[in-house]
Amino acid sequence: MPKVGDKAPEFRLKADDGKEISLAALKGKRVLLYFYPKANTPGCTVEACEFRDLRNKFEKQDVAVFGVSADAEKALAGFKKKQKLTFPLLSDPDHKMIEAYGFWRMKKFMGRSFKGIVRSTVLIGPDGKVEEVWDGVKAKGHAAEVLAEVEKS
Repeated sequence: MPKVGDKAPEFRLKADDGKEISLAALKGKRVLLYFYPKANTPGCTVEACEFRDLRNKFEKQDVAVFGVSADAEKALAGFKKKQKLTFPLLSDPDHKMIEAYGFWRMKKFMGRSFKGIVRSTVLIGPDGKVEEVWDGVKAKGHAAEVLAEVEKS
């Protein structure tokens, strides 16, 4: 997992609209990547809607918000439409990018152990270096917590 000050791992992923988005193309912008386990699940819906509701405040801070999951583009497009999300959702079905960021790990749920996405967020500066990492967060209230930190810097 990258630490504050590290160069953020490069990525090139398809978004919910089929367009390709890369970190290199976002150079010079602050980029917020929030990683979530699965579209259309209760916690992920709460988190996505909170980021949606705060999007204008993130934009005022010149921060581009992206959701990242292993869901297929079609599932992301449906989730985005249903929840009226106003930012791109990135699809990483082979979880290479999610692994590069360190958020594809062993998890436990209802007595089962399995590999999956640990709900986490990374803020990347215009220079491509990690400014902040939130690892293993709770969905509710997380967007506001991130925004408070962004507004400080």
